[in-house]
Amino acid sequence: MKKLFTLLALLTCFMGVKAAELVEVYNVDYSTKSGFPFYVMGYVPEWVDGVMTDLGANYKYVAVDGAEETSDVIVKTDGGVEYYRIPLDEPAWHQYFIADGIPTEIDGNFVVRAMVKASEPVSINVNMGWGWGDGQQASASVAIPTEWTEVEWEYSGIAGSSCNLVAQPGTSTATIEWKYVTVYQLKKEQRPVVWQEWLTSDGQPVIVDGNPIPTYMGDAETPWADPNVRFDDQSKNYLICAWSKEKGRNMNDDGGWDPFPADIEEVDGSHVFVCHGQPATTDGAASAWDNQFWIQSPKSWKSGDQVKIHFRYKASAPVSSTDTQIHLQNPSNYLIWHAIGNIAFTEEWQEFDGIMNIGDDMAGGWSIAFNLNSVVKEAVNFYFDDLSWQSMKLDEGYFVAGSNPNTGLEYDFDNAVKFEYDEKADIPCYTATIGEKGAYVSQVMISTVRGNDTAFKGATLKPAGAIENDPEVWLDYTESSLAKLTLPGEGIWKIYLDDEYKKMAFEMLEGTIIDLPEINPNPSEVVVNGQERDDLSDGTNQDGTVNVREGEGGTGEAWDNQFWIVANRPLTTGETTVLTFKYKSSIPAKTTTQCHKMPGEYLHWAAIGDVNFTEEWQEFSTTFTVPSEANGMQSIAFNMAEIREACQYSIKDVVWKLEDGTQSLIEQTGTSNFWVKEGAGTEPHVFTDEGISNVVSNKTVSTASYNLAGQRVSKDYKGIVIQNGKKHVVK
Repeated sequence: MKKLFTLLALLTCFMGVKAAELVEVYNVDYSTKSGFPFYVMGYVPEWVDGVMTDLGANYKYVAVDGAEETSDVIVKTDGGVEYYRIPLDEPAWHQYFIADGIPTEIDGNFVVRAMVKASEPVSINVNMGWGWGDGQQASASVAIPTEWTEVEWEYSGIAGSSCNLVAQPGTSTATIEWKYVTVYQLKKEQRPVVWQEWLTSDGQPVIVDGNPIPTYMGDAETPWADPNVRFDDQSKNYLICAWSKEKGRNMNDDGGWDPFPADIEEVDGSHVFVCHGQPATTDGAASAWDNQFWIQSPKSWKSGDQVKIHFRYKASAPVSSTDTQIHLQNPSNYLIWHAIGNIAFTEEWQEFDGIMNIGDDMAGGWSIAFNLNSVVKEAVNFYFDDLSWQSMKLDEGYFVAGSNPNTGLEYDFDNAVKFEYDEKADIPCYTATIGEKGAYVSQVMISTVRGNDTAFKGATLKPAGAIENDPEVWLDYTESSLAKLTLPGEGIWKIYLDDEYKKMAFEMLEGTIIDLPEINPNPSEVVVNGQERDDLSDGTNQDGTVNVREGEGGTGEAWDNQFWIVANRPLTTGETTVLTFKYKSSIPAKTTTQCHKMPGEYLHWAAIGDVNFTEEWQEFSTTFTVPSEANGMQSIAFNMAEIREACQYSIKDVVWKLEDGTQSLIEQTGTSNFWVKEGAGTEPHVFTDEGISNVVSNKTVSTASYNLAGQRVSKDYKGIVIQNGKKHVVK
């Protein structure tokens, strides 16, 4: 783990006067909670004298409501939900949140500090992210000692706008205790930002009874111009800044009830918006949104936007928590589960001021939805006033900033070069020149806004394919967050942008083109003698999902047989590579793939997807970008015990290179980059020709049958089946 002062020093060196500053952005003190305050993922840490306590993998937790198993111990969450604590015969893989709703910025650098101890020294994985898909998490290994210690770790390259921290002790039986978690962001000084009050979607004042209202209608003093606007009338619904939904009111034909313009009533001497919450009686989690309130903006948000929001709020009774979500233009049209965090209401007026950093998952959102029955199910009135939206006033157009990692030249987004339209060119288009003598660039970012680093990174353009030094080679481009474009040389570059057809081209005006190395397939043929495995063991996968198990539960795992392609160096988040190879097997078989550091050092459950082997040689080719949760990976693992049958796998002519063709990630001869593991309990080792032999298994010959897709079939299956590597026709 890098030391904090080292990271600060490096950032200060690169940024010059824009020195980095460590700023606290999130804190949770568990002593202020009475139970687990986050979303439950099957495991419920318990509260012991204000300390969040993970009792280890020897227990599981089952919700009391509808439980088929019971125990004498009941654990309550902070919201009052009850779970049975049930002992297990064997340890089970487990994970849980330790923080949620952390405000983050795209490509940010974060430091986490936690007061924690364990009953025995243990290292656990902690993910920072905002979802479970590729590229939505970054991982860190955290060593926990046996005495109370403020442990520190770091993340970089996070792209989400509201992240969580998930502790993954796995099958560890150690008791882990947590007192608090604090998250800091390394921030640098930004160019002063002008915040612009949002009016209507066209930037003009709202018109009420023929009179312009100079600011958005958030103070409730002005009655609704048209209180009959429907929530799904997209030509008018953005003119309503406050929507309400009350159980049983404004019923629809489907037996539910729709949002309507929020009531305006006089409270405490001024007019406010009100939702008269009714008792929440819908079954299950849906009761959380039996009553809802929306603060609607007059336009949608793009990835990279920063949106400032202000409002006053209170309720007729204390409410410890209401969830907030992002919805699309129509209130009740859900987009994403997170917005401005959980809001606690009291009977006194409070003020909220915050900035939402719009990530890819929030793009297209129009409103913040309050789920008013997240905790309290009784009838409560909720009051809102002084609703205010503001957005950054940014330069709009096309802009390019450059860097050169080889010389230490960093991006200067504040002074990004603006593209100018050249109508006299052979193909009229926008052009910009980036780089200068003494400051050649080898990498660029092209954006549609300028004026804030986060906004710039969130609105970038990415071409399809490798960039060439040829103004005649036009590449299609698409919008993409954090697109860093590697150029085929260091120098001064002219960039051409055709916004009508969404194409771009590149030309070096001065500098040095990088000669691409000749990269040939490694001709070595690697043969993995996959052994027949046992029934799959009980429990969960490494990503926390539940396995579908065979038989009665044995000791087998999909990774009992494995093959690794090992790069010559660790890879970093965002590096894009190309992998090709030829492959076949003695019987049809499927392998899954994972990201590892060195072989056996698991990082992330997803790599290049599934590879389906057949008895004939096939060619595999894919473009693979290193996800944030696999930062530092050095190898791709193939799990070759997905099928139970013993199987001989053959792989040859492997190419693994950077997408731009500047580097081969493996040697082009020999087998030093190929590792194998054959059978449960064996260790990964470099493949040698001496390792090629017939498949040997000490087990009784299996009578299992498979179809031509490699799927196991029952004895009653009709058609072509494969048994012990031979095809048969069953009629």
